Amino acid sequence: MSPTASSSLGLTLRHRCDQMQVQSMDGHDLPESSDPVLLFERHVSSFLLLLSSGEQILSLSWINKLLHSFLPLLDGFHSLVLSSSAKLPNCPPLDRSLSDFSDRSVKALDLLNAVRDGLARVRHVRSHLDAAVSAVRSSQLLRARKLLADLSSLLAATDADSAVPAHHSHRSFNQRHQQLRTLSWSVSVSRTWSASRQLQALGGSLAPPRAADVSATSGLAVPVFAMSSVLLFVLWALVAAVPCQDRGSLHAHGPAPPPPPRGYPWAAAMASLQEKVLEECKRRERKSHKASGGGGGLMKEICRVEIAARNLSEMLAKERSEGREVEEEVRELEEARNGMKEGLEAAERQVRELFCRIVRYRTQGLDCSRRT
Repeated sequence: MSPTASSSLGLTLRHRCDQMQVQSMDGHDLPESSDPVLLFERHVSSFLLLLSSGEQILSLSWINKLLHSFLPLLDGFHSLVLSSSAKLPNCPPLDRSLSDFSDRSVKALDLLNAVRDGLARVRHVRSHLDAAVSAVRSSQLLRARKLLADLSSLLAATDADSAVPAHHSHRSFNQRHQQLRTLSWSVSVSRTWSASRQLQALGGSLAPPRAADVSATSGLAVPVFAMSSVLLFVLWALVAAVPCQDRGSLHAHGPAPPPPPRGYPWAAAMASLQEKVLEECKRRERKSHKASGGGGGLMKEICRVEIAARNLSEMLAKERSEGREVEEEVRELEEARNGMKEGLEAAERQVRELFCRIVRYRTQGLDCSRRT
């Protein structure tokens, strides 16, 4: 069979072909159905509903839940594609649909690299906080004020490379279809790169499949569209939460994902979740006085650090400050710092795992296409 985009997806999942039953993200069995497309759409609905409850949106624990639940959804999608596309050889509408999704996955890698750098910046912020708290407690007030001012600049910086050392092992994958520089986890984005523009590139051509394409692909074009929509939402939420280069204001002029058309079983859940994230963005940007968004993320823990650091700076700038009041502000800053620590390691690990999983699907698919 001639190489197609469908053969380039899910190649690492051949050993899972006998385990095609998809389970809901919240641990409850989905209603029985013999239609794998319908099962996957219900899986998407469960994923979105899970994110709408529990942890506060854009908190570190919510980000970890987002990543933890998205990884098996991605695996389930590739299992579905592998199982179903084999029954549809030489199907141009399916080939186009899968090729578009594969291209979006490649674009996602730069965003994940930027999120990786942003999480490293959050880790850097924590060490700055340690130094600032130590300076206050040892009565080095001038040094403490300088450290807090540096911290504010660090949080507001639009260039992630100013916060953490950049890695530049530009490893190229010279494939017949495309040179995939982004397939190295150690590659940092360039200084002219923009998270906002990359999100626009991801969502600009996203459109629901035509009825003729749905019919020609035996319905498989629908889960491909659903997965493309979910991937865009996940990346948008990560960019909103984590400090990313040129992320823009995600509610004022940024590329919020388009609401999905009504009629899909997961459309209402996604539209509701998008609205919740937007409202949280507006609230936190107002609270942290970031009318332009800037490079600082809107993660709950980052916003708390910003407010605590600003309050302590104002307190130390007063000619006379009560020791008790300063102590209260220092404790608040310490609690904000400790809140960052919890879950940060898990988030970094899961972002890396998502990156590597996308790379694995893509590169093995390209290698297979080149050999055939």
